[in-house]
Amino acid sequence: MFEALDWSIIGPGFVAGLIVLSTHVPLGQEVLRRGIIFIDLAIAQVAGLGVIAAYAMEWDPEGIQVQLAAVSAALIAALGLHWTERRWPRIQEPLIGTLFILAATGGILLLAGNPHGSEHLKDLLVGQILWTTWSALWPVALLYAVALAIWFWLNPRSGGLIFYLVFAIVVTASVQIVGVYLVFASLIIPALATAGIKRGNRLMAGYLIGAISYLLGIVVSFWLDMPTGAVIVWSMAAVALLVGLFISDKREPT
Repeated sequence: MFEALDWSIIGPGFVAGLIVLSTHVPLGQEVLRRGIIFIDLAIAQVAGLGVIAAYAMEWDPEGIQVQLAAVSAALIAALGLHWTERRWPRIQEPLIGTLFILAATGGILLLAGNPHGSEHLKDLLVGQILWTTWSALWPVALLYAVALAIWFWLNPRSGGLIFYLVFAIVVTASVQIVGVYLVFASLIIPALATAGIKRGNRLMAGYLIGAISYLLGIVVSFWLDMPTGAVIVWSMAAVALLVGLFISDKREPT
């Protein structure tokens, strides 16, 4: 089995997954703590809407304009959600859900007259992780290193603003690498699986669950010739379930 695997393709995809996990595991644990589960889907979908809008205006898909459109849309949404959290905290989750459905249907409307619209939409949802190249990963890795430094240094004193801003920036980059579905899975599934682990070990356990899931999913999808993003999501759910069952009798209130 392993002899037939092309590690020149699998290697960059797996490293891309590790880079995504580096920010999404701690952010996912914060999402779970705040109880705003759908924020990742909403921000990811808004970033995708920015990309779709750039496509609709026939901008170069590889150009800086597309990146600016995506991150601008995500940042505007993040600032808006930070404002609504302070003004209407009781209905923050329904507001996030409303933002998600508006962004999702907005993308459909923008692509309605595009003959390649369904293909663009699929790429945004499931990603193209095995098409990742080493050269494309360096800028993302640098961006995430800066984001992590800001997160761990400033977030406790930010009153939530840094959380929303960092979240918007890293999710925007992640969507264009792994797609909306894997962004959601990488944020929520490791956080759920490690919710009963002591706080000091929770972060490392989340990283380990995510890394095993990405490697397992990529290898299985390559071996069986199945959609990689979907297989990784199911692999992550299976690994998280096993971990959750193992620690279920040791869970403590968080």
